[in-house]
Amino acid sequence: MRKFYLTYQVRVPGISQTASGKFKSTPKPAPIAGNDTPSFLLSWSQYVFLITLDDEDERNFYEIEAAENNWNLTELRRQFDSALYERLALSRDKANIKALSKEGQVIAEPRDIIKDPYVLEFLGIDEKAQYSETDFERAIIDKIEHFLLELGKGFLFEARQKRFTFNEEHFFVDLVFYNRLLRSYVLIDLKIGKLAHQNLGQMQMYVNYFDRFVKRDDENSTVGIILCRKKNEALVEITLPKDANIHASEYQLYLPSKDELRQKLMDWTKELS
Repeated sequence: MRKFYLTYQVRVPGISQTASGKFKSTPKPAPIAGNDTPSFLLSWSQYVFLITLDDEDERNFYEIEAAENNWNLTELRRQFDSALYERLALSRDKANIKALSKEGQVIAEPRDIIKDPYVLEFLGIDEKAQYSETDFERAIIDKIEHFLLELGKGFLFEARQKRFTFNEEHFFVDLVFYNRLLRSYVLIDLKIGKLAHQNLGQMQMYVNYFDRFVKRDDENSTVGIILCRKKNEALVEITLPKDANIHASEYQLYLPSKDELRQKLMDWTKELS
Protein backbone atom coordinates (compact mmCIF):
# COMPACT_ATOMS: atom_id res chain seq x y z
CA MET A 1 0.00 0.00 0.00
CA ARG A 2 2.85 2.37 0.81
CA LYS A 3 4.47 1.73 -2.59
CA PHE A 4 1.11 2.22 -4.31
CA TYR A 5 0.74 5.57 -2.56
CA LEU A 6 4.26 6.68 -3.45
CA THR A 7 3.76 5.63 -7.07
CA TYR A 8 0.44 7.36 -7.69
CA GLN A 9 0.30 10.30 -5.27
CA VAL A 10 1.59 12.76 -7.91
CA ARG A 11 -1.08 11.81 -10.41
CA VAL A 12 -3.89 11.91 -7.88
CA PRO A 13 -3.05 14.18 -4.93
CA GLY A 14 -6.33 13.19 -3.30
CA ILE A 15 -5.01 9.77 -2.34
CA SER A 16 -4.80 9.66 1.42
CA GLN A 17 -1.82 8.13 3.20
CA THR A 18 -3.79 7.51 6.40
CA ALA A 19 -7.15 5.93 7.08
CA SER A 20 -8.46 9.15 8.61
CA GLY A 21 -7.82 10.88 5.30
CA LYS A 22 -10.68 8.93 3.75
CA PHE A 23 -13.15 11.15 5.59
CA LYS A 24 -11.79 14.33 4.06
CA SER A 25 -13.17 15.81 0.86
CA THR A 26 -10.93 14.67 -2.00
CA PRO A 27 -11.02 15.74 -5.65
CA LYS A 28 -12.34 13.52 -8.42
CA PRO A 29 -9.63 11.05 -9.56
CA ALA A 30 -7.52 12.53 -12.33
CA PRO A 31 -7.38 10.85 -15.72
CA ILE A 32 -4.58 8.61 -16.84
CA ALA A 33 -1.94 10.77 -18.51
CA GLY A 34 -3.08 11.74 -21.98
CA ASN A 35 -6.37 9.90 -21.57
CA ASP A 36 -9.89 10.99 -20.66
CA THR A 37 -10.54 7.70 -18.86
CA PRO A 38 -10.81 8.00 -15.04
CA SER A 39 -7.90 6.59 -13.04
CA PHE A 40 -7.79 3.30 -11.18
CA LEU A 41 -9.98 1.20 -13.47
CA LEU A 42 -7.96 -1.94 -12.88
CA SER A 43 -8.06 -4.53 -10.12
CA TRP A 44 -5.90 -4.25 -7.05
CA SER A 45 -3.92 -7.32 -8.19
CA GLN A 46 -3.12 -5.57 -11.46
CA TYR A 47 -1.88 -2.47 -9.63
CA VAL A 48 0.23 -4.66 -7.34
CA PHE A 49 1.88 -5.96 -10.51
CA LEU A 50 2.20 -2.52 -12.15
CA ILE A 51 3.97 -0.91 -9.19
CA THR A 52 6.77 -3.43 -9.60
CA LEU A 53 7.69 -1.73 -12.90
CA ASP A 54 10.34 0.91 -12.30
CA ASP A 55 10.06 2.59 -15.71
CA GLU A 56 7.21 5.11 -15.45
CA ASP A 57 6.62 5.28 -19.21
CA GLU A 58 6.37 1.50 -19.45
CA ARG A 59 4.08 1.33 -16.40
CA ASN A 60 1.76 3.99 -17.81
CA PHE A 61 1.61 2.18 -21.15
CA TYR A 62 0.54 -1.15 -19.62
CA GLU A 63 -1.99 0.57 -17.36
CA ILE A 64 -3.64 2.32 -20.32
CA GLU A 65 -3.63 -0.81 -22.50
CA ALA A 66 -4.99 -3.03 -19.71
CA ALA A 67 -7.87 -0.61 -19.09
CA GLU A 68 -8.72 -0.07 -22.77
CA ASN A 69 -8.52 -3.75 -23.73
CA ASN A 70 -10.05 -5.21 -20.57
CA TRP A 71 -7.00 -7.38 -19.87
CA ASN A 72 -7.20 -9.53 -16.77
CA LEU A 73 -4.10 -10.06 -14.65
CA THR A 74 -3.03 -13.14 -16.62
CA GLU A 75 -3.21 -11.30 -19.94
CA LEU A 76 -1.47 -8.24 -18.49
CA ARG A 77 1.41 -10.43 -17.31
CA ARG A 78 1.56 -12.19 -20.68
CA GLN A 79 1.74 -8.91 -22.60
CA PHE A 80 4.51 -7.72 -20.27
CA ASP A 81 6.41 -11.00 -20.55
CA SER A 82 6.15 -10.79 -24.36
CA ALA A 83 7.76 -7.31 -24.19
CA LEU A 84 4.85 -5.62 -25.97
CA TYR A 85 6.05 -2.14 -24.98
CA GLU A 86 9.55 -2.69 -26.34
CA ARG A 87 8.30 -4.35 -29.54
CA LEU A 88 5.95 -1.48 -30.32
CA ALA A 89 8.51 1.16 -29.36
CA LEU A 90 11.11 -0.32 -31.72
CA SER A 91 8.76 0.24 -34.66
CA ARG A 92 8.29 3.95 -33.90
CA ASP A 93 10.30 7.14 -33.98
CA LYS A 94 11.48 8.79 -30.78
CA ALA A 95 8.51 11.17 -30.49
CA ASN A 96 6.01 8.35 -30.86
CA ILE A 97 7.79 6.23 -28.26
CA LYS A 98 6.93 8.88 -25.67
CA ALA A 99 3.35 8.94 -26.94
CA LEU A 100 3.00 5.25 -26.01
CA SER A 101 3.21 6.15 -22.32
CA LYS A 102 0.58 8.88 -22.66
CA GLU A 103 -1.89 7.37 -25.13
CA GLY A 104 -1.11 3.66 -25.37
CA GLN A 105 -1.16 2.04 -28.79
CA VAL A 106 -2.97 4.40 -31.15
CA ILE A 107 -4.01 2.93 -34.51
CA ALA A 108 -3.97 5.75 -37.07
CA GLU A 109 -2.07 4.26 -40.02
CA PRO A 110 -1.11 0.75 -41.22
CA ARG A 111 2.36 0.93 -39.67
CA ASP A 112 0.76 1.27 -36.21
CA ILE A 113 -0.51 -2.32 -36.23
CA ILE A 114 2.86 -3.88 -37.00
CA LYS A 115 4.93 -5.71 -34.39
CA ASP A 116 8.33 -7.24 -34.93
CA PRO A 117 8.61 -9.89 -33.79
CA TYR A 118 5.20 -11.40 -33.17
CA VAL A 119 5.30 -13.69 -30.14
CA LEU A 120 3.30 -16.88 -30.59
CA GLU A 121 4.35 -18.98 -27.62
CA PHE A 122 0.67 -19.74 -26.87
CA LEU A 123 0.49 -21.98 -29.96
CA GLY A 124 2.37 -24.67 -28.07
CA ILE A 125 4.63 -25.51 -31.02
CA ASP A 126 8.12 -26.68 -30.11
CA GLU A 127 10.61 -24.36 -31.75
CA LYS A 128 12.77 -27.33 -32.75
CA ALA A 129 9.89 -29.45 -34.03
CA GLN A 130 9.27 -30.07 -37.71
CA TYR A 131 6.01 -28.47 -38.76
CA SER A 132 4.42 -27.35 -42.01
CA GLU A 133 2.72 -24.10 -42.90
CA THR A 134 -0.56 -26.00 -42.70
CA ASP A 135 0.28 -27.10 -39.14
CA PHE A 136 1.21 -23.50 -38.32
CA GLU A 137 -2.07 -22.17 -39.71
CA ARG A 138 -4.12 -24.84 -37.94
CA ALA A 139 -2.47 -23.99 -34.60
CA ILE A 140 -3.33 -20.31 -35.08
CA ILE A 141 -6.97 -21.11 -35.87
CA ASP A 142 -7.18 -23.35 -32.80
CA LYS A 143 -5.90 -20.42 -30.71
CA ILE A 144 -7.59 -17.63 -32.67
CA GLU A 145 -8.62 -15.70 -29.55
CA HIS A 146 -5.01 -15.56 -28.35
CA PHE A 147 -3.81 -14.69 -31.86
CA LEU A 148 -6.23 -11.77 -32.06
CA LEU A 149 -4.88 -10.45 -28.76
CA GLU A 150 -1.34 -10.69 -30.12
CA LEU A 151 -2.33 -8.89 -33.33
CA GLY A 152 -3.62 -5.98 -31.27
CA LYS A 153 -6.51 -3.54 -31.39
CA GLY A 154 -9.46 -3.61 -33.73
CA PHE A 155 -8.90 -6.94 -35.48
CA LEU A 156 -11.80 -9.08 -36.68
CA PHE A 157 -11.24 -12.54 -38.16
CA GLU A 158 -12.89 -13.19 -41.52
CA ALA A 159 -11.49 -16.30 -43.19
CA ARG A 160 -8.69 -18.83 -43.58
CA GLN A 161 -7.52 -20.00 -47.01
CA LYS A 162 -9.67 -17.32 -48.63
CA ARG A 163 -9.97 -18.27 -52.29
CA PHE A 164 -10.22 -15.87 -55.17
CA THR A 165 -10.06 -16.59 -58.88
CA PHE A 166 -8.28 -14.47 -61.46
CA ASN A 167 -7.96 -15.42 -65.14
CA GLU A 168 -9.37 -18.87 -64.30
CA GLU A 169 -6.57 -19.52 -61.79
CA HIS A 170 -7.28 -20.02 -58.08
CA PHE A 171 -5.30 -18.29 -55.35
CA PHE A 172 -5.54 -18.69 -51.56
CA VAL A 173 -4.80 -16.13 -48.85
CA ASP A 174 -3.77 -17.87 -45.62
CA LEU A 175 -5.62 -15.58 -43.18
CA VAL A 176 -7.92 -12.63 -43.80
CA PHE A 177 -8.72 -10.09 -41.07
CA TYR A 178 -10.46 -6.75 -40.99
CA ASN A 179 -9.27 -3.92 -38.79
CA ARG A 180 -12.17 -1.70 -37.82
CA LEU A 181 -9.90 1.13 -36.61
CA LEU A 182 -8.05 1.34 -39.92
CA ARG A 183 -11.20 0.39 -41.84
CA SER A 184 -9.19 -1.90 -44.06
CA TYR A 185 -8.58 -5.56 -44.81
CA VAL A 186 -5.43 -7.10 -43.37
CA LEU A 187 -4.05 -10.15 -45.20
CA ILE A 188 -1.57 -12.47 -43.47
CA ASP A 189 0.63 -14.95 -45.29
CA LEU A 190 2.48 -17.57 -43.21
CA LYS A 191 6.01 -18.65 -44.06
CA ILE A 192 7.86 -21.09 -41.81
CA GLY A 193 11.23 -20.38 -43.42
CA LYS A 194 13.28 -17.46 -44.63
CA LEU A 195 11.55 -14.65 -46.48
CA ALA A 196 12.01 -14.76 -50.29
CA HIS A 197 11.31 -12.05 -52.84
CA GLN A 198 8.64 -14.32 -54.38
CA ASN A 199 6.72 -14.09 -51.08
CA LEU A 200 6.67 -10.31 -51.34
CA GLY A 201 5.52 -10.40 -54.95
CA GLN A 202 2.75 -12.85 -54.08
CA MET A 203 1.51 -10.65 -51.24
CA GLN A 204 1.60 -7.60 -53.51
CA MET A 205 -0.70 -9.45 -55.91
CA TYR A 206 -3.09 -10.41 -53.07
CA VAL A 207 -3.22 -6.80 -51.86
CA ASN A 208 -3.80 -5.48 -55.38
CA TYR A 209 -6.68 -7.91 -55.90
CA PHE A 210 -8.41 -6.96 -52.64
CA ASP A 211 -7.95 -3.26 -53.35
CA ARG A 212 -9.46 -3.55 -56.82
CA PHE A 213 -12.17 -6.14 -56.38
CA VAL A 214 -13.02 -6.63 -52.69
CA LYS A 215 -12.75 -3.41 -50.68
CA ARG A 216 -15.44 -0.77 -50.94
CA ASP A 217 -14.82 2.79 -52.03
CA ASP A 218 -15.27 4.07 -48.47
CA GLU A 219 -12.65 1.66 -47.07
CA ASN A 220 -8.91 2.21 -46.89
CA SER A 221 -6.20 0.32 -48.76
CA THR A 222 -5.55 -3.30 -47.90
CA VAL A 223 -2.60 -4.15 -45.64
CA GLY A 224 -0.42 -7.21 -46.21
CA ILE A 225 1.68 -8.87 -43.49
CA ILE A 226 4.07 -11.74 -44.13
CA LEU A 227 4.91 -13.69 -40.97
CA CYS A 228 8.21 -15.51 -41.42
CA ARG A 229 10.93 -17.07 -39.30
CA LYS A 230 13.65 -14.88 -40.79
CA LYS A 231 13.37 -11.69 -42.80
CA ASN A 232 15.84 -9.55 -44.72
CA GLU A 233 15.26 -5.80 -44.44
CA ALA A 234 17.35 -5.06 -47.52
CA LEU A 235 15.33 -7.56 -49.58
CA VAL A 236 12.06 -5.96 -48.47
CA GLU A 237 13.33 -2.49 -49.25
CA ILE A 238 14.58 -3.34 -52.76
CA THR A 239 11.58 -5.49 -53.72
CA LEU A 240 8.69 -3.27 -52.67
CA PRO A 241 7.79 0.30 -53.62
CA LYS A 242 8.32 2.82 -50.81
CA ASP A 243 4.58 3.39 -50.46
CA ALA A 244 3.66 -0.31 -50.42
CA ASN A 245 1.19 -1.32 -47.74
CA ILE A 246 3.08 -4.57 -47.20
CA HIS A 247 5.15 -5.49 -44.17
CA ALA A 248 7.32 -8.47 -43.25
CA SER A 249 7.65 -9.41 -39.59
CA GLU A 250 9.37 -12.27 -37.88
CA TYR A 251 7.59 -14.55 -35.46
CA GLN A 252 8.97 -16.58 -32.61
CA LEU A 253 7.53 -19.47 -30.67
CA TYR A 254 8.96 -18.45 -27.30
CA LEU A 255 8.85 -15.40 -25.08
CA PRO A 256 11.61 -12.92 -25.97
CA SER A 257 14.32 -11.74 -23.64
CA LYS A 258 13.04 -8.45 -22.25
CA ASP A 259 16.56 -7.44 -21.25
CA GLU A 260 17.84 -7.85 -24.82
CA LEU A 261 14.89 -5.95 -26.31
CA ARG A 262 15.20 -3.21 -23.69
CA GLN A 263 18.90 -2.82 -24.44
CA LYS A 264 18.16 -2.77 -28.16
CA LEU A 265 15.58 -0.03 -27.56
CA MET A 266 18.02 1.99 -25.47
CA ASP A 267 20.72 1.73 -28.14
CA TRP A 268 18.23 2.68 -30.86
CA THR A 269 16.97 5.77 -29.01
CA LYS A 270 20.57 6.89 -28.41
CA GLU A 271 21.15 6.72 -32.18
CA LEU A 272 18.14 8.98 -32.71
CA SER A 273 19.38 11.55 -30.19
